[in-house]
Amino acid sequence: MDKNDLVIISVDDHVTEPPDMFDKHLSAADLKTAPKFCVDENGKNYWTYQGMFMPSVGLNAVVGRLPEEYGMEPSSLEEMRDGVYKVDDRVNDMNANGIAASLNFGTCVGFDGGRFHKAEDKSLSLIHLRAYNDWHVDEWCGAHPGRFIPCGILPTWDMKATVEEINRLAKKGCTAISMNEAPTSQGLPSIHNEYWEPMWKALVENDMVTCLHIGAGHPAPHASMDSPIEAWITTMPMSVSTGAADWLNLEALLKYPNMKIALSESGIGWIPYFMERADFSHARHKAWTNSGFGGLKPSDIFKRHFMSCFIDDAFGLKNLDSLNEDMVAYECDYPHSDTLWPEVPEYLWKSIQHLTEAQIEKVTNGNAMRFFNFDLFKHFKREDVTVGALRAKAAADGVDTTPKSYSGDKPLADGEAKRRVVSGDLMKMFAHHAQNGANKAG
Repeated sequence: MDKNDLVIISVDDHVTEPPDMFDKHLSAADLKTAPKFCVDENGKNYWTYQGMFMPSVGLNAVVGRLPEEYGMEPSSLEEMRDGVYKVDDRVNDMNANGIAASLNFGTCVGFDGGRFHKAEDKSLSLIHLRAYNDWHVDEWCGAHPGRFIPCGILPTWDMKATVEEINRLAKKGCTAISMNEAPTSQGLPSIHNEYWEPMWKALVENDMVTCLHIGAGHPAPHASMDSPIEAWITTMPMSVSTGAADWLNLEALLKYPNMKIALSESGIGWIPYFMERADFSHARHKAWTNSGFGGLKPSDIFKRHFMSCFIDDAFGLKNLDSLNEDMVAYECDYPHSDTLWPEVPEYLWKSIQHLTEAQIEKVTNGNAMRFFNFDLFKHFKREDVTVGALRAKAAADGVDTTPKSYSGDKPLADGEAKRRVVSGDLMKMFAHHAQNGANKAG
């Protein structure tokens, strides 16, 4: 086996929603109140919804750009690769990268559909959330059967509607949903409240995965406004640990031994210590905390329920024996700044050569297919979706992977002396965009 023989499934990628996202999925009246795609006087794109301003965030879509230009740009669709928001071009970019199938999270609506939770009129939010799911499952994923793993979002502010949406999505063939790992940040009860019981039951009955994506609930902390931005970026995957520890103590995991949770964009290298620490903490403190894991260790529960994902994690793969090798999957993170597109196979192959062929199959495609109930080979012969076969198709189709250069917003002002970019620089940019957006939305 070599890298061209690999079959790679990515369980974490993203889509920047196209302007016509809702056009085919809403009546004229409901379309009138749906999120709106706008262009300002400088050509920058943004969405508005119920008084909210939702700008494009540059690091979310820098794939195919020169690293020297990373920052807050691009801020318009014209500055992005077409594959960021056009599904046919996305498949072309997947082919060039040797990616057979992909699970995509939303952008303007939030990884977890959080924009609909923040909106004041929840009756409209419910209508538009369902329309978003229809677009995502039927139009985006449905355009190329077998190339995408559908992932829905839920109206968790309304439990009856949430259960109905789970059942509706399941009938559409959707096997995963994305939610906020800290619903208290949305004004909802904590995951330990009985409020969530109907949802747990519906998810398990439909054998659906709950995806907890970094940044949706507990934001990655930064030490100060003077902290170099790379310090912030370094901790982002591990920021999921706060939510993971909370979910690990969820009593529903004991009631529902088949419940599935994916830590999206988490990395894996830190997880062996996380499990070790959870076991130690439980052993030392269970006498007074009255915690219980059904006679199991916390690490046993983690290995049974939690899928962990990696982009480039040589240390984690060297220590695969300290994880559950059946609960580790690959993620590409296209089109975000961490993505290794179009060189995923080269980076991945370096990290997995020491594994057995059976282990390689698990972490590159087998675990993803099993966990997400996704049968790639129902749609394709294996030999047609290997890295070598997909790249050959991309070459024949003339897919250009040459880095592009654009002008755009920079963390530092023009003419400012080069220095380390710090958290405060980006906070100022966020505040500037937010103020401009408030003026536009107002």
